[in-house]
Amino acid sequence: MPECDNCGAHVTEQYRRVFAANDGTLHGCRACREQVEIFNGAGAGVETDTLRL
Repeated sequence: MPECDNCGAHVTEQYRRVFAANDGTLHGCRACREQVEIFNGAGAGVETDTLRL
């Protein structure tokens, strides 16, 4: 069962495939990060100070 590498919450395979880093590591999910952070790359380990939607 796929899970977030940061908090251990369950995620779907599709969620992990879309939002994880190229090496497959999921640095954050909806359980431990804000949705806008995920959209800006936080799931892949990219930290940005700029809000992009």
